[in-house]
Amino acid sequence: MPDAFPAGRAGHGAGDGEDVAVEVAELVGAVSRRVRTAANRDLGPLGITWSQLRALRTVDRCDRAIRMSELASRLGIARRSATSVVDDLVGHGLLERRDDPADRRAVEVAVTAAGTRLLRRLAARRRSAAQEVTAALPPDDLAILRDLLRRLATTP
Repeated sequence: MPDAFPAGRAGHGAGDGEDVAVEVAELVGAVSRRVRTAANRDLGPLGITWSQLRALRTVDRCDRAIRMSELASRLGIARRSATSVVDDLVGHGLLERRDDPADRRAVEVAVTAAGTRLLRRLAARRRSAAQEVTAALPPDDLAILRDLLRRLATTP
């Protein structure tokens, strides 16, 4: 596969911080797309999309039923978009809606037993996809990259 981001392009020298920052952002996006593509290969036959998996994992990580508004906020999407994703997951039997005991007007969502089983199966596939994408890096380089990306992800 040709190198989509060849080193040493004009205007992308080590001394040009703004261009390096843009290139880093482009590279992070490219790697993210590769991971998503590898994961979608496994999700497609299951009838689950990347955004549905993300929503399912988000609810699962809460260890409790959560309101639709909280799910939308955690996903960074509009509430109506969260409703659409949840509708699909409920249709697959992976999430269930419940009345919020604290507010009868509100609805919570929770992971079903089938959703938990699917998440366990997909965890191994996700690790495999991540390993496929990062296979070119030795463990020490991968740890450095993880630490750098963690800093970027958590810096306001």
